[in-house]
This record gives sequence, C-alpha cells and structure tokens, in this order.
Amino acid sequence: MLELQSNEIHLWVVEDQLISDESLLAKYQTLLNAEEQKRFERKIFPKHKKQFLVSRALLRSVLGAYLRQAPEDLVFARNAYGKPRIASFEKSLPISFNLSHTNGLSVLAVTLEHEIGVDVEYLTRKVDILKLAERYFSEQEFLDLAARDVKDFNQHFFDLWTLKEAYIKACGMGLAIPLKDFSFHFNNKRLGITFDAARADNPELWQFWQFVYKSNFEIALALKLNQQQGLSKIVCKQGRPLDKFINAEIEMLKYSA
Repeated sequence: MLELQSNEIHLWVVEDQLISDESLLAKYQTLLNAEEQKRFERKIFPKHKKQFLVSRALLRSVLGAYLRQAPEDLVFARNAYGKPRIASFEKSLPISFNLSHTNGLSVLAVTLEHEIGVDVEYLTRKVDILKLAERYFSEQEFLDLAARDVKDFNQHFFDLWTLKEAYIKACGMGLAIPLKDFSFHFNNKRLGITFDAARADNPELWQFWQFVYKSNFEIALALKLNQQQGLSKIVCKQGRPLDKFINAEIEMLKYSA
C-alpha cells in the first residue's frame, strides 16, 4: 500500500542490471495482458525483452499499489496521441503518471491531479547532435548549443533534449507539438521556458527539474500545475518491482524552475 500526497512527485527508478533473478522475471511476465505479451514476444534481443518486462512490471506494480488493485488487473487506455492513462479505477485516485526508459534504466513518475512528463537518457548514447539539434531545437537553442565549448557540448544537448521530451510528454501530445515552438533558457541552476506565438501556453504554470543519476543517466521532469502554485516534494525510490524499494538520493539537482 502506497500513499501519495498532493504536493509530492514520486520517482521510481529501476536498473536492469540489478535484476538477474529468473523467477522474478517470470513473475513480471505473469502481469502482462494479451497486448503486452505480443509486444514482448516481438522483441528480438534478450536485453530488450528484459527491459520491456522490467518497465511494465514497474508500471503495473507501483500503480496497483497506489490504487489498491492487483497489478495484472489494471486496464490502460491511450489518448489520441498515444499517451497512456488508467482506464479502470481512476476515479478512486486522481493519479497522473509517465514512464520513460533508456539503455539500462526505467523511470516512473507519479503525482496527483497535475499532468506530468518524464524523460531519461543514457548520456553516452551515440547520436548525431548537430543534425538533431538543427532539426528539432528552436533557433536560439541551436545557436546556444553551437556556441558551447566542446567539453560541455554533448551534455548541453542532453540537457535540452530531456527537458523538451518531458514537456511534450506532460502535454500528452508527443511530437505532434513541434519542438521548435518552445525554448528553454538556462541561468546558473535555474531554467525557464518561453513559447512561440504558435504554441499557446503559460510558462508560469510549469515546473521543471533535471537530475543526473549515477553519472550515466540524465532525468528531466515536467509538471503542469492546475493554477499558479508551488509544488513539489520529490521522493525518489530505487529498487526492483515486486521486491523491495528504498528511498534514494538522486546524485545532483542540475536545474529547476
């Protein structure tokens, strides 16, 4: 049984490498519905199969504990853009959640009432930074990135990329929102967001956080408030689904707004 206060964000973090117990992985598979089982079977590589099992078990077991429901009984639906929500029992708790995973890490963010988005990236992932930045970043973001010293060029790309992903996931529209239509601005440990005229949104209704986890992963959180009010206490828990989680300190708060 889990309790979630209205001013809290709970961040659940699972490292794939810490799960090697085959009996535990077998339990994860029993939680899958028919559609999830088909998705699992379509995975070719063992590491992708494992991450799918881990991320779905994390989602189902944690949300089931908040909602006082068996994990395998949860029913999910998606909006027109593919963002999942709880289709069953949602009136019992106004819960909002978002899941992200990358090479070796799954992260689930959960809160009440407010829309939330989370993105995690593996910082040594090989990407064509300039090509992606020119295509997806706003003009000012691209110019700022291109002017960076080589030593923090890659890092700043992931700072921007994770925040932009977290924002569009919180909005529930994914890449239907052009990434060029909003810009992030960094000032020491603070950050802000501005919107082009094409994107009707209010910066004062948004809160953002960015963290580094175990040096290799960057996590960004985006939260849209129902009104201009302060949130939020972030509680981080690290462990294994259907086993044990402990409170954990995220290594570093990089930026917040």
